[in-house]
Amino acid sequence: MDLLKTLVLVLHLLGLLAIVGSVVIRRGVPTPALVWGARAQILTGLVLVGLAEAGDGDVNHMKIGIKLLVALAVAACAEIAAARERRGEGNPNLVHAAGALAVVNALIASLWN
Repeated sequence: MDLLKTLVLVLHLLGLLAIVGSVVIRRGVPTPALVWGARAQILTGLVLVGLAEAGDGDVNHMKIGIKLLVALAVAACAEIAAARERRGEGNPNLVHAAGALAVVNALIASLWN
């Protein structure tokens, strides 16, 4: 169970890396890595919560709820930015918002005890 949890955590961190890396490297241009990273963050985050609930650890549902809302906002910004880019109406503000919200979510995860 610990190995599964560690593997899912690594995938979760890779999703964060894809989001932040896309924002830093491409500077306002949505990339497939940005969109897939946001999707991966939601999916792996839910799996991590399920694994924590299945184990004997306590889960802070308030923290998880807030992190889920922020993750959904990241995914929404990424999806909308990618759709607008495909139509030729790129908006770098949405890409930067996705990156900033992803960093906020990482801060919530690490600083909220």
